[in-house]
Amino acid sequence: MISAIVWGTGNVGRLAIRAVDAHPALRLTGVIVHDPGKAGRDAGDLAGLGRDLGVAATTDIDAVLATGPQAVVYAASGDIRPDEALADILGAIRAGAVVVTPALYALYDQRNAPPEMREAVLDAVAEGGGSLFVSGVDPGWGNDVLPLMMSGLGGTIDVVRCQEIFDYTTYDQPDSVRYLVGMGQPMDYEPPMLAATVPTMVWGGQVRLMARALGVDLDEIRETVDRLPLDETVTTKSMGDFEKGTQGAVRFEVQGIVQGEPRIVIEHVTRIHASCAPDWPKPPDGDGAHRVIIEGDPRIEVTVEAVDEHGNRAAGGNATAVGRLVGAIDWLVDADPGLYDALDVPLRPAVGKLGGTRP
Repeated sequence: MISAIVWGTGNVGRLAIRAVDAHPALRLTGVIVHDPGKAGRDAGDLAGLGRDLGVAATTDIDAVLATGPQAVVYAASGDIRPDEALADILGAIRAGAVVVTPALYALYDQRNAPPEMREAVLDAVAEGGGSLFVSGVDPGWGNDVLPLMMSGLGGTIDVVRCQEIFDYTTYDQPDSVRYLVGMGQPMDYEPPMLAATVPTMVWGGQVRLMARALGVDLDEIRETVDRLPLDETVTTKSMGDFEKGTQGAVRFEVQGIVQGEPRIVIEHVTRIHASCAPDWPKPPDGDGAHRVIIEGDPRIEVTVEAVDEHGNRAAGGNATAVGRLVGAIDWLVDADPGLYDALDVPLRPAVGKLGGTRP
């Protein structure tokens, strides 16, 4: 059994605890929390499992890493604290652990990451013998392994389009939704996530990964952004009111340009209420979906709808990201120490999980 710890117990971390507990090759040996109020609580309680796992959460990072875990699922956010997240991850790699995380956007396409960041990771790998794999949903499997697998079913391909279409009504992430994305802010507010070059910083790596896998050279990466206001004030269950006239919907694209045309496109359509932007793409039903469209001959379209935590689509998306990462741990433990991306790490069948069976 591979000893694994989960670092962070928020929206991603609690799902990571469940995934580690369910994995037939892994054994949960530690949980790191930042909130002193969570210290001492059992991991099963923090994950909402309804049973104890016999592992108490702690704020003592050094003590946990000193136990020599073979793997770390780093589930703390890197959105607004990227430097701190990188420092945490480097410490775990130096301790010899395989680290999997969605937290560092720049390392999704590790070959084109900022040189100083990449070198810091490689130095930590050389020092401690650990590894790092960064992935998620979108960015993540929704715009790397899924579209690339689908492209293999095509004859001729004109455009690969990856869409995330979500209604944020059910989200409980006010900092990200209100301030990073700008929902509920005046239309003259400039959301950090939509500032020029930021979408490319976050999703450009996925465009480059797909281009590399498809064997094409990119001329450049372009961005388009559209925003629309709410026609009426709306009230959400988790984040309160969003006022009429404030930002209610965002649509942007990160386009990989090949021979002058957008051929690899990552598109996001995000609403704070289903009534906003009715002419923009919508999910087939519910609050959200991930969709891949291969325009060509034949035209291929696949929509993925994931649910978790009593039907929540946002939690479902997080759970699939966790599944991709936790499912990679045993492969990474067997591989050489290093810095890996989605084209390196295979997405494999869930051996030992069907019906709760284990080999």
